[in-house]
Amino acid sequence: MAFEGLTDKLSAAFKKLRGKGKLSASDVKEAMREIRMALLEADVNYKVVKDFTARITERCVGSEVLESLTPAQMIVKIINEELTSLMGGGNAKLASAPKPPVIVMSVGLQGSGKTTNTAKLAGLMRKQNGKRPLLAACDVYRPAAIKQLQIVGDQLGIPVFEMGQQDPVLIAKSAVEHAIKHGNDIVFLDTAGRLHIDDALMDELKAVKAAVSPHEILLFVDAMTGQDAVNASKAFDDALGVDGVVLTKLDGDARGGAALSIKAVTGKPIKFVGVGEKLDAIEPFHPDRMASRILGMGDVLTLIEKAERTFDEKKSAELQAKMKANRLTLTDFYEQLTQLKNMGSLEDVMGMMPGINSKALANATVDEKALARTEAIILSMTPKERDNPSILNHSRKRRIAAGSGTRVEDINRLLKQFESMQEMTRRMLGSKGKGRRRGGFPGLPF
Repeated sequence: MAFEGLTDKLSAAFKKLRGKGKLSASDVKEAMREIRMALLEADVNYKVVKDFTARITERCVGSEVLESLTPAQMIVKIINEELTSLMGGGNAKLASAPKPPVIVMSVGLQGSGKTTNTAKLAGLMRKQNGKRPLLAACDVYRPAAIKQLQIVGDQLGIPVFEMGQQDPVLIAKSAVEHAIKHGNDIVFLDTAGRLHIDDALMDELKAVKAAVSPHEILLFVDAMTGQDAVNASKAFDDALGVDGVVLTKLDGDARGGAALSIKAVTGKPIKFVGVGEKLDAIEPFHPDRMASRILGMGDVLTLIEKAERTFDEKKSAELQAKMKANRLTLTDFYEQLTQLKNMGSLEDVMGMMPGINSKALANATVDEKALARTEAIILSMTPKERDNPSILNHSRKRRIAAGSGTRVEDINRLLKQFESMQEMTRRMLGSKGKGRRRGGFPGLPF
């Protein structure tokens, strides 16, 4: 999980400050030493660390503790504000254009995930902003680059413009003309990358830029390369002038040095982050939410947004009505498990919840084999049995087990889980009737 090591070390530093009545200079100095080491171990740029800890020290020394805060909480509050500022302050959006299409030029080194994440970003723009994107294959050098873009575009249902191995400048210009004719309001130009930065690469990118005057130049960098990602960002910006950064593979970066260094070193905001291999695993970057996660305070807003994207509103409304009438069925049970699975690993979900130790859930995921067994069992039942599991006697269970390739014990285990869910639902509804707020995800009965 991103920032896991940094979160643990910062939590340990804050723990030592608990119980103090007032912050002294020595308290702050000791805390800053540990925070400085934690940031350096997380591969954050040395100058960034030095400036960051200096600002925190200046704010903390001599500060009176607020009535509702302990000294540890005061430092957490200050660090949260400074981390948010360090990573850009607020969410930076894509540029707009007075007349469509918006032209977005994707640049980056080979291996950064540029092609796949460009397509993911196009999918995000269509899903969240109602855009009609076009992907343009301008990488004519890397073997299978055009095919890769076509495959991902087809999976996302987004059209791909390509002209084979022709001049990338001509392809870019033709793609923009095609978008104008066919009503595409945003064009993503997937340009060539290299294994390293060289003059030939930059000259070609400058030629494409001059030909189409992109509204946005997005640099795609691999979060797992740490300071190399920061150095690449600076080199691309110096040569080309980038408008923002897409940080890919953030879910695999336990340190997080690139995310904390890029804005401070280059002055360019991180606009989006890739957080997994699935085609919807890309998110707008919110510095305040990321700062909250780094400090172990969760990220409730992203969790809610993820749940809202995952859960079907119509089905959720139907489920709520069934819950109120206490008429949940095994089909409902299966659908809820499936939707929870679509939200990603339990580790990521729990990491967004305040006060949850996501490390204790390392590698925890919804067991797909268990889910497949559940599906097979439920689908082997008759509609009457799904609606009223109480009629399942031993002979029915044996028939279902034979039809689903499972054992009677598996069926009994599923029924027990279902009964537990029903009991929890009854309790939550009872609490709600007494004026207490029901917890859980939207539409999820547990």
